[in-house]
Amino acid sequence: MSPRSRDDERLAGEEIAVVGAGFGGLSAAAYLADAGADVTVFERNEHPGGYAGRIERDGFRIDTGPSWYLMPEVFDRFFGHFGRSTEEFYELTELDPLYEVVWKDGDRATMPADREGQKALFESYEAGAGDRLDAYLDDAAEAYDLGMDRFVYPSRSRLRDMVDTDVLRSGRALPKLRTMNDYVGDYFDHEKLRQIAEYKLVFLGGSPYNTPAIYTLMSHVDMNLGVYHPTGGIASVVDGMAALATDLGAEIRTGTPVRAIDPSVAAVGPKFDVETPGATGRFDRVVANAAPPHVERDLLSDEHARREAYWESRTYAPSAFLMYFGVEGDVDLDHHALVLPTDWRPHFEKIFDDPAWPDDPAYYVHVPSKTDPEAAPEGREAVFALVPLAPGLDDDPETRERFRELVLDDLAEHAGVDFRDRVVFEETACVSDFRERFNAPRGTALALSHTLGQTGPLRPAHRAPGVEGLYYVGAYTNPGIGMPMCLLSGEHVAEAVIEDAGGGVLPSVVPTSTLR
Repeated sequence: MSPRSRDDERLAGEEIAVVGAGFGGLSAAAYLADAGADVTVFERNEHPGGYAGRIERDGFRIDTGPSWYLMPEVFDRFFGHFGRSTEEFYELTELDPLYEVVWKDGDRATMPADREGQKALFESYEAGAGDRLDAYLDDAAEAYDLGMDRFVYPSRSRLRDMVDTDVLRSGRALPKLRTMNDYVGDYFDHEKLRQIAEYKLVFLGGSPYNTPAIYTLMSHVDMNLGVYHPTGGIASVVDGMAALATDLGAEIRTGTPVRAIDPSVAAVGPKFDVETPGATGRFDRVVANAAPPHVERDLLSDEHARREAYWESRTYAPSAFLMYFGVEGDVDLDHHALVLPTDWRPHFEKIFDDPAWPDDPAYYVHVPSKTDPEAAPEGREAVFALVPLAPGLDDDPETRERFRELVLDDLAEHAGVDFRDRVVFEETACVSDFRERFNAPRGTALALSHTLGQTGPLRPAHRAPGVEGLYYVGAYTNPGIGMPMCLLSGEHVAEAVIEDAGGGVLPSVVPTSTLR
């Protein structure tokens, strides 16, 4: 099926460069091309996707970054905007159980996909917790509806966007401005139940002790809306987005790093020279899916905005130590597994308060071949392990090797899983890799954390300050971290470009709210 016939030519005649083909860049490219712009996407790596890369080797196919497919309605909404459907590009499997938790005191639990099974699990740890889970998830669903309809689907990247009747009627969200740990404590006393409610904050680059409780909505995301897996992995979603953007007219140039972005004064409107190896192209506007500190420090010339003090003062989301394995034989873990100490506060302290390699890490293990036949050859398993780390740590080879052994010893001791003598291939990534491959400040594996001071309009704006015609898209700006949020960021930045190109005054908030 071809895309819908284009009846939106608001950007006709505009030539726009998109720097970076992550989820935000691909989303922006699709929306901008659909609005009539001539869009060229520059991607330094050989495949689009950014952090959402892939390893394809010896019959294995492993995602290198995001591995949880959550909030399916956001993906449906994205493809649906262009008259397409997710089913045209990839197949989804709903997971049941959603995941398993392995605690280091010998306890294990699996999270069912159905509410009654979830309540029974909670009740088994704490009398009355099953009924309280109903109340907690109802509250999480309200937070989700409130957050999505009034703060996420609309583009509220400026403080003046918050002076809106929808927002002013959202005062009941104020109690959720305290920390997630405090808020969850109103519902559950048992530490393990709190961990189940709070672990999703790692997806947002935060901790239960520095992230506002509005993100209780993440419990609704997995326990109510479900967890899915796309056949072929997240890379299949990237392929679908790239194919859609290309169908809409965007050109994607992989293996083409951008060396410089040079704004110049033109007779009419902003113009940019975008330098790549062996060529320089001229564009009316630039949308950067690269990290804004990298853009300002390394790509713009000295006379333009370089907010070094601002970026130094930000709270960055964790980095990570990642291990990718091809394994002979079976690995006795579910598709998604969390391995947690009963007290995880020391690990979070070593991420945010006193940066250091953790002695007793909390970590995540992903075995996609439990669900996906494309992930590994028959009789073998694909395994991905992720340990959150403080950004900026020194990760020399000796330190990485010591930590690898610590994690694999821990997995063998506490989960009963030791496959070291069956490894067919292995790759790793860590702080320095994110810094070098993605120009990520301090080697963060995500972007800016979702602390209260970095949420909503307090995150960096889509419009780059002081450089007319330069825009930011992706996890550093609104709505924030995660594949669904980056999809929406692409929509929001396209609205900003359309508003600026039109020279008129369009609504600063995309009118999608259904809560009136």
